[in-house]
Amino acid sequence: MQPLMERITGALAAVRNPRTGADVMAADMVRDIATTVDGKVRLTLLLAADDDATLVRDVRQAIESLGVSDVRVDVRDPAQTEPTPARRAPTAAPPAMNQPQAPARGAATGGMGRALPVMDSAPKAPPKVPEPVAYPQLGRIIAVSSGKGGVGKSTVAVNIAVALAKMGKRVGIMDADIYGPNLPLMLGVDAAPSVVDEKIIPLEAYGIKVMSIGFLIEKEQPAIWRGPIVMKILTQFLKDVAWGQLDYFLVDMPPGTGDAQLSLVQATQVHGAVIVTTPQQVSVGDALRGVKMFERTAVPVLGIVENMSYFENPETGKPIAVFGTGGGARLAEMCNLPLIGQVPLDPRIQEGGDTGRPIVDAEPTSRAAKELEAIAQRVVERLVSIYGS
Repeated sequence: MQPLMERITGALAAVRNPRTGADVMAADMVRDIATTVDGKVRLTLLLAADDDATLVRDVRQAIESLGVSDVRVDVRDPAQTEPTPARRAPTAAPPAMNQPQAPARGAATGGMGRALPVMDSAPKAPPKVPEPVAYPQLGRIIAVSSGKGGVGKSTVAVNIAVALAKMGKRVGIMDADIYGPNLPLMLGVDAAPSVVDEKIIPLEAYGIKVMSIGFLIEKEQPAIWRGPIVMKILTQFLKDVAWGQLDYFLVDMPPGTGDAQLSLVQATQVHGAVIVTTPQQVSVGDALRGVKMFERTAVPVLGIVENMSYFENPETGKPIAVFGTGGGARLAEMCNLPLIGQVPLDPRIQEGGDTGRPIVDAEPTSRAAKELEAIAQRVVERLVSIYGS
């Protein structure tokens, strides 16, 4: 039988970049292939901004077809001067590769455009990133994210969680919005969690287990923390909370594509992401960046939820497009993803968020509640289609 390294390079030679037509090995897109004796593989994939993010999936599947036990793909922009791995495999770091050096301060640019400020060069050895840890007791881990704030991401996350619990699933939800935690208010729970046998006991509401930094700090206390602290808090919430055995674990992400998102995908395997947007273009553009971020870190995007899609005229029942129309559908089409729901603008949703009564529980017969329940069902179906039962 061929050595594992030869089998890997042979499998990757069959993976072609749709943009260039060349295979990823011939195009020198694959670097730093490392293997272990028990069949674990790690490599770096150089993915330019114009490349199709599905190449990450294709590379992983090509190697998995060889029967290896674990595959980690670190994605890096070829233009970067230092590697920034999205995930690290449990293997020793390969030797550092020669990288192009950034121009010195004040160096002229070759074109007529404005020069970007040049930061001090990074250390030769990139900072060590913790290895991702599997938490099988958490079940399927789902990140609910958005490109910008104010689109109702937390509302969608909370109501999906409650809807899953109503379906008889064991559900937990974690507040990863360290700087603006909303779960305590939206779920009507606000108490200091107890600690038993060095494990934090999550609070419970509407049949789901809940953990938030909002339970641990005063309401008026600002969270002035940098990325490493955010990483530490999220990791502690994953491993030091007594979640018990769950079927689904939702993570209410902060808006954007910052420290919390990267910390989560570095800390554990995220099985899927739900992207929330509103119909207007300014929201869709930001949400697109969120989709690309998860694709770059090899997290499957389960679908797009368009929130505040329309307001139903109470007299005629006809929809009124308060924020325009079609944004969610356009985003789904651009990204070749399903539009898994369009939630109407309903004052009862806002009221429920402010009083700790999610609309799925408080007004289960409303159009908004039924749509949110349908979204929860579609999330389950998408996960089953990707991972099986």
